[in-house]
Amino acid sequence: MRVGVIQSCYVPWRGYFDFIASCDLFVVYDDVQYSSGGFRNRNRVKHPAGLKWLTVPVRAHSGMRIDEVPIGNPRKPWRDEHRRLLSESLAPAPFAPEALSLWEEGAAAECGLLSELNVRLLRLVAGHLGIRTPIALSSEMTLRGSGTERLLGLLAQVGASAYLSGPSARDYLDKARFAQEGIRLEYKSYDYPPYPQPWGAFEGRVTILDLIANCGRNAAQYLRSLTPAEVAVP
Repeated sequence: MRVGVIQSCYVPWRGYFDFIASCDLFVVYDDVQYSSGGFRNRNRVKHPAGLKWLTVPVRAHSGMRIDEVPIGNPRKPWRDEHRRLLSESLAPAPFAPEALSLWEEGAAAECGLLSELNVRLLRLVAGHLGIRTPIALSSEMTLRGSGTERLLGLLAQVGASAYLSGPSARDYLDKARFAQEGIRLEYKSYDYPPYPQPWGAFEGRVTILDLIANCGRNAAQYLRSLTPAEVAVP
């Protein structure tokens, strides 16, 4: 069984969903330390005025786990701001109502925690794209240790025979330990064709909502990487 693990992200780009579709089981790694400035609570849209951030306000402090981070600041109506930016960004797209409706369904729920919101949107979008991979949460498992050892413990719990990793993990994963445990290690390739998109030169590193708005049900044909995963441990 091929298992993939990525931290919780807010309406991530198409590569995240290709990653999910490439696994037999996908695990949201949400019981590790939250870090600000990444994609945990934000993502980008291609706006007529350039790339804009959709940021969910949070109340996080040092050492807090991702699954503990509360959505914060009631004085900041983030849903209204995201709705406005999405509407302006996706307005010329032929399937904009489809993408906006999907976001509205996910964001309408009263989620008190960031990862709860992220996972809700993740499951809705994956289902919309026809991705049937089961999605589990690391916070619902019993994990110990750190780094490669912690990850191997997760993989043992779910019965993984292969692990699909993001390419940046080449710098820190211990390949020898995967070989010792008899687990195949692969690094995902993110190599995608452009799709029709307004507002100038193509920009692929934006929220998946952009692909859905511009391609509708044909989004799936732009979702798979053109190059296969790299096998690091056979």
